[in-house]
Amino acid sequence: MALIKNSVMLASNMTAPNPFDALENVVAIGGGHGLGRVLSALNHLEGRLTGIVTTTDNGGSTGRLRETENCIAWGDLRNCIHQVVTQPTIASLMFEYRFGGEGELSQHNLGNLMLLALDKMSVRPLDAINLIREMLHVKSHIVPMSEHPTHLVAHGRNDERVFGEISVDKMTSMPKCLHLEPDVPATPEAIVAINKAQLILIGPGSFLTSLMPPLLLPELRDAITKSQAKKIFIANLIKEDGPAGNASKNELLEWTRQATKLAVPDAILVHSPKEKIVGPYHFCDIASTTSCYHHREKLRAAVTTTYNNLVGHTQMIASNN
Repeated sequence: MALIKNSVMLASNMTAPNPFDALENVVAIGGGHGLGRVLSALNHLEGRLTGIVTTTDNGGSTGRLRETENCIAWGDLRNCIHQVVTQPTIASLMFEYRFGGEGELSQHNLGNLMLLALDKMSVRPLDAINLIREMLHVKSHIVPMSEHPTHLVAHGRNDERVFGEISVDKMTSMPKCLHLEPDVPATPEAIVAINKAQLILIGPGSFLTSLMPPLLLPELRDAITKSQAKKIFIANLIKEDGPAGNASKNELLEWTRQATKLAVPDAILVHSPKEKIVGPYHFCDIASTTSCYHHREKLRAAVTTTYNNLVGHTQMIASNN
């Protein structure tokens, strides 16, 4: 009897299985700062985590390199790689070094130049990224949305053509539509990652210029549509500059639906309900108290809890049927 009693007590003290911990493939999609924060928050997943990075930026050091070298935008990729470095080294410090002065190297980031140089030495841009990952001991996968140079183009309410991310961000109202110019294929590894994913995260980031470009790739968009993975959208903490900042969350969801034909995500993580919104919103404390960015540990906890709730809800429906 004592043996049976002890066994019952042991079973009752065991923690319930955590579905999130059992995930084998998680995909996060977006631009540099926002996506980098998500990757950093979930970096404990290591090789089970893939970041698909927007590559249409045309400003700053990245823009200057694109003009002279006809390359993809390296800045957001560099940012994401840097944010998942877990072993700071001289190499990682060099990777984020930015030149000063007024010469030709002024304001260029050494990491961008390193990636460009390795790209020139490699068969494909993804090879350059993987070489840097290996050098910096980064285990999470970082994949460009496309390995071919392309720019974001918007068409305004009066059909005016607005070329490039920097100009799109300066628009005063939401565009009628967006497209990529030229049309480019998605990186094959990005499609494979989405096909294998059990959880897909989108955001946070600039709506039109960080989140939309990957969704404009037909193969990538179709892979998301067909995926059975749970899909969670992570909202920004503060109102962004640009036309998307003046739209409500519901308006942005509807704009996305019309532009991409993607369904509403299974869940939308929001820090606080400051507006009247309807939909699958989950309100969580995910803000840092010392910066305007998402708090890594809070974000990890919120994503974990939300996913577990979604899976539990699905299992409950299945059991009732």
